Amino acid sequence: MPPTPHVAVLMTSHNRCAKTLSALAALDRQRALPAGTVVRTHLVDAGSRDGTPDAVRRIHPEVRLRSVGTDVFWGEGMRIASRESCAAGAAAWTHQLWLNDDVELADDALAVLLATAQEVGEDAVVVGAVRSRENFGAGTGTTYSGRRGRALDLVEPTGRPEPCDTYNGNVVLLPHAVRERVGDIDRPFKHGMGDYDHGFRARKAGFRIYVAPHHVGVCEANPPHAGSREPGIDVRTALRRVTSQRELPPRQWWVYCLRHNWPWAPLLMVSPYVRTVLRATAAR
Repeated sequence: MPPTPHVAVLMTSHNRCAKTLSALAALDRQRALPAGTVVRTHLVDAGSRDGTPDAVRRIHPEVRLRSVGTDVFWGEGMRIASRESCAAGAAAWTHQLWLNDDVELADDALAVLLATAQEVGEDAVVVGAVRSRENFGAGTGTTYSGRRGRALDLVEPTGRPEPCDTYNGNVVLLPHAVRERVGDIDRPFKHGMGDYDHGFRARKAGFRIYVAPHHVGVCEANPPHAGSREPGIDVRTALRRVTSQRELPPRQWWVYCLRHNWPWAPLLMVSPYVRTVLRATAAR
């Protein structure tokens, strides 16, 4: 008989008070969980100035909140949250749940993730696919999920667990054994790429990864024409954005390419920056 689930939810936040509170409220509404399930949330707030910490403490006093500086991005924040979850000792939880603060879970999301974990084996990673609010009732519009193949295509839920190669970090259920062997999001990755890298490292360590049978919530995709893709910006601005922490900082991108794309790493390393220059030049 599987042990009673003790789930450590790992979250980060920065100046998205309304979304963060919505994510926490949805987490509170989880139903149909196995008897005795314990859920404990560890939230790392990166210097929010919109009242997020005070609002969380007031409305969700059970959340274990830690405030850090504005220089802490998602990857580092998730590492801190993971360390906080482990502070009570190795037996403090059976699973970690990565949860972005802009995800609003369906009321049965955690039950679906835990049931899938029991079905596929407690040593497998289970990824929750999410979709846009506009398409939530239509079974379409997946925004984040597991990823598969050389092109890292989104894996759509099919009504049964679907194997994948890696994952977006928006909703990911990690069993204790995976975290113990694979560790947290790796230190070189301050913000992005760390979720893909973690998935590939989990696969290399021999763990299987599955997308849960059904969408587990709502999360809007990032705008397609923002950042370095914003129409009309000059080449210098586009390059500054694409090399920023929020997109592809060169040193971190090089680490990722070396780990997962050899022998094509040198070509892949320069390609997004070349494309950015060409796109910004053509747009002007």
